Amino acid sequence: MATIERVAVFLDFQNVHLVGRGLFAGGSEPYRCVPDPVRVADLVASRRKRPSVAATIRVYRGRPDSRHQPKVAASNDAQASEWTRDRRVTMVRRMLNYRGWPHLPGQEKGIDVAIAVDLMTLAFRGDYDALVLFSSDADLLPALESIVSLRLGHVEVACWAGAKSLRIADSKPPRPWCHRLSRTDWQSVTADWQGRVTGGSPGRRELSASET
Repeated sequence: MATIERVAVFLDFQNVHLVGRGLFAGGSEPYRCVPDPVRVADLVASRRKRPSVAATIRVYRGRPDSRHQPKVAASNDAQASEWTRDRRVTMVRRMLNYRGWPHLPGQEKGIDVAIAVDLMTLAFRGDYDALVLFSSDADLLPALESIVSLRLGHVEVACWAGAKSLRIADSKPPRPWCHRLSRTDWQSVTADWQGRVTGGSPGRRELSASET
């Protein structure tokens, strides 16, 4: 019987949501198509060439402040509560920065650094057969490059079909390996959160992908 590899999946949630919605659901409200991290991670693990299981699922996203966005904060908290029912899921949330509010939306701060640090930490520990990063954010390339150059472990990336994948410059063959998920995959891993959380006010503008 083939050995089943244990995979750690890292989800840059705003990127996963925003890019996927732009490609496959541009006319839909962001809360109508919220990616489910467990579905995403299990799908990616199932696409690997070697038998694999998503042993840990790490989700990185901003956390709205209930003083500014009570309804959006409640939705964010409810999603975190539902997703962490699966013991594999770890939520890493950092409070949004509201400088310029209400004229400017809340902004994520420190998420890329948190992902990069955790990628390096888990690579050093060597507890998993592979690390898979789902993001198209080039700011995360240095962490991937370091893991590869130092031979700390095996890394792969994932992105939506039509998005630019993360690639180490001049690597031959192209590295890391990229899992490209399709429109059908998007539809299979997203959930409709419309009306599932009540209270507060949605504010004057449409909710951004980072806030749902």
